[in-house]
Amino acid sequence: MVVDEVIADRLLHALADATRRDIVRRCLTGSASVSQLAGLYPMSFAAVQKHVAVLERAGLVSKERRGREQLVRSEIDAVRRARDALDQLELTWRSRVERMSGLLAAERAPTGEGDEEP
Repeated sequence: MVVDEVIADRLLHALADATRRDIVRRCLTGSASVSQLAGLYPMSFAAVQKHVAVLERAGLVSKERRGREQLVRSEIDAVRRARDALDQLELTWRSRVERMSGLLAAERAPTGEGDEEP
């Protein structure tokens, strides 16, 4: 289904960056403010905000405003969806490799006609 592919693309894009993966990991154990997160990385506050926005669009984190701070929390269900998407991708590729192996084995197998030497 196309929608599932779009969701998988967003999840995998968001998780393709080491900083974003680290943000998801850090926020699994509890909320962290964007300011706290920005202090952990050698980049600007705006860059960390952009990383959080990518994660939020993918559904991997959510933000909640508390006073002047925005708290970031990982969404465990989205992490599970990412795992499921990777599991599905693995099954697809394993199936393709098995089919290719079968085709190669059939190509190498004697056909019975003209295989005998005089």
